[in-house]
Amino acid sequence: MSKKEKIVLIGAGSLQFGLGTAGSILKSDILKGSSLCLHDINAESLDLVFQACKAAIEEKKLDFELEKTTNRQDALKGATFIINSIEVPPRFELWDQDYQIPRKFGNKQVFGENGGPGGLFHSLRVIPPILEICEDVMKFCPNAFFINFSNPMSRICLAIHRKFPKLKFVGLCHEFLHHVPIVSRILNTPLSNLEIKAGGLNHFGVVLQIKYKDSGKDAYPELRKKGPSHLESIKLLDGHEIMKYILKKYGYWPYTTDSHWGEYVHWAWELADMEGIHRFKSTYIQSIEYESNKITRLIKRGKGARLVIPDNERAIPIIEEILTDSHYEEASVNIPNNDIITNLPQDLVVECPVIVTKDGLKGIPLGEYPKGLAGLLRNQASVQDLVVETVLKRSKEIALQALLADPVVDSYTQAEQILEEMLKVQKDYIQLE
Repeated sequence: MSKKEKIVLIGAGSLQFGLGTAGSILKSDILKGSSLCLHDINAESLDLVFQACKAAIEEKKLDFELEKTTNRQDALKGATFIINSIEVPPRFELWDQDYQIPRKFGNKQVFGENGGPGGLFHSLRVIPPILEICEDVMKFCPNAFFINFSNPMSRICLAIHRKFPKLKFVGLCHEFLHHVPIVSRILNTPLSNLEIKAGGLNHFGVVLQIKYKDSGKDAYPELRKKGPSHLESIKLLDGHEIMKYILKKYGYWPYTTDSHWGEYVHWAWELADMEGIHRFKSTYIQSIEYESNKITRLIKRGKGARLVIPDNERAIPIIEEILTDSHYEEASVNIPNNDIITNLPQDLVVECPVIVTKDGLKGIPLGEYPKGLAGLLRNQASVQDLVVETVLKRSKEIALQALLADPVVDSYTQAEQILEEMLKVQKDYIQLE
């Protein structure tokens, strides 16, 4: 490209994120000659990723500049693209509190990461530092494009949209792309032969349309017929009972399994594969810790270059599509609604397909969402509205209202007890007035 880009990875010390994203950048012909800036507040982890990337650039004689810094303002100066994936440590200890404390008071949330009471407290911890990052973006590189991977995705993106309406941003999640191969297997046709439109909210969406490209025929009748029995025949780590139920009763295929979809509905506890969800969470935490330890050992032994390999995420392809003005259809991103889904609030952040051009991402209209499912999504729209207001106003009163509006909370005494206990236990991370 004629213009050299500066791409900043915020949270680069998260080893899998840092190495995978750097690997995708360094593999890109379009981004040759660009500068890659690694930023994290954890200097030790940051240095590990820097060592590995530096070795990869030197061994392969790649045309990229590399820098690292724990100073966010230095990182952002001159940035053209920023990719964020931060979490508030200790991540898994806090997540366990998000899950266990509400259940101590009788709450039946199934996962506690993105929705329900756990999703509220996760949001109250992680949204403020992300808004601080965005404030610096607006100060030091206001024309940069901001890409968010952190969860809870919908709530973070809505907060960004409300606080910084002029900031160019997108939220990315791999859920849809990782899930649609199952549909391809059920229909016994290559994924390339399927035209799929899907959307909703992050971790709470469905396939809305599906057609065979070769014949133009609607594939949904066959998916509805074969889908339930196929789901019964396969092992999904965190369960698929809710998926099956939604397909049978609403007629649409969710592209998220029990752990996530179940966070948003009050009847999930009765149906979800709780054993599978617990197994998934335990396996996920163990795998993250195992991989981090393994990566650390390899880098310290001078073998870091081999770890800098492209990931399967869509951040770098989207950056390439913007720079080349590709007009490519990207299947699933999170952006403000703006008439993409007509029967949901317009400033809600929705998950949808887009066209990518040099001017950014333009949502592809999906029309009216199926009414039964739209009712469930509107419940969450109200909760998300209150969660973001809690953050922006630092209001304990609104936090309680957010809990009382959440369909997963079933009594006012439970809501009040959860709020008081969580604010006491997480006082070092959440401050409300």
